[in-house]
Amino acid sequence: MSVWTALFWGAFSSASLYVGEALAGPMRTRHHATGLVMGFGAGTLLSAVAYELVPESTLSQGWKVGAGVLVGALAYFVGDRLVDRGGGRDRQKIAEPAPESSGAAMFVGALLDGVPESFILGATVAGGGTVSLAFVAAVFVSNIPQGVAGTTSLQAAGYSPRRIFWMWTALTVACALVAAAGFVLADHLASGSVYAEAFAGGAVLTMLADSMMPEAFENGGDEVGLLTVLGFLVAGALTVLQ
Repeated sequence: MSVWTALFWGAFSSASLYVGEALAGPMRTRHHATGLVMGFGAGTLLSAVAYELVPESTLSQGWKVGAGVLVGALAYFVGDRLVDRGGGRDRQKIAEPAPESSGAAMFVGALLDGVPESFILGATVAGGGTVSLAFVAAVFVSNIPQGVAGTTSLQAAGYSPRRIFWMWTALTVACALVAAAGFVLADHLASGSVYAEAFAGGAVLTMLADSMMPEAFENGGDEVGLLTVLGFLVAGALTVLQ
């Protein structure tokens, strides 16, 4: 596997934002269905954290892995608070965002959400020598409802369809570069990649608990719990089968 492999899969997994953009119109008033898809995507990411980022084999590293998860969570928490204060709080909101929302801040927030996932993807390619289909599927699926919510929010902020398309393109390129960076760093750090993955895992868990899962339950209702478990099992099955 080469850095180009990580670059490609980083771009591919983020390109589902375009699918979300295309579905933003038809799904504009179907908040319940979007919430269910978001719940399924959250389940796949939870499975990826459990099976790919902090598996049982890494727990032998002891407190260092736990510290990496905690530091990653704190880093995302601080970054998310800064984005929220700048007007990006509603970047994953399925319904119409608040009037004071900022399109630029929402874009930065979407990038913040995508960086840990992309970094993990590149690091796992370098560490395992293979592409984790389960993790690629988890990121791809979870980005679809985020693309729907993000597109709706940007449209409400006054952004044109063409400008939104180029923003998602910039985000896809950025995620591809982050995946390549994850590959390079993990390849040079060797065992340090375990801690890098733990750091990113903490960030992903915080993102899920902070915005993705609450938004899914608010709009999808009680059925979201079942869809979250289904997403977890599907991603887990892909991990085992691979």
